[in-house]
Amino acid sequence: QVQLVESGGGLVQPGGSLRLSCAASGTIFSANAMGWYRQAPGKERELVARISSVGTTLYARSVRGRSTIARDNAENTVYLEMNSLKFEDTAVYHCNAEVREGFGIRQFWGQGTQVTVSS
Repeated sequence: QVQLVESGGGLVQPGGSLRLSCAASGTIFSANAMGWYRQAPGKERELVARISSVGTTLYARSVRGRSTIARDNAENTVYLEMNSLKFEDTAVYHCNAEVREGFGIRQFWGQGTQVTVSS
């Protein structure tokens, strides 16, 4: 069973920075694309950043240029560093794993970590 455990959320002032971590178990981590999504109150879950198994990255326009997603395959961990945080970055951030099963891909999700940007 794939398990994803996020950490690193909290209260941050506007303009501040944070780094989220997601530790994965129960899967061949290096073979999976990994991603970070977020969901703000009253809004749909949206992609923040994604990194493929070979390190290709993709960012939402809203965070591009001030966020970095990275993976450490030796530690089975994916990170999201965010800088210049804005009020609108407040959300629950969820880690996502895209795990190949047969000819398809199955999505797994972590429980999420709250990020609150407030002065």
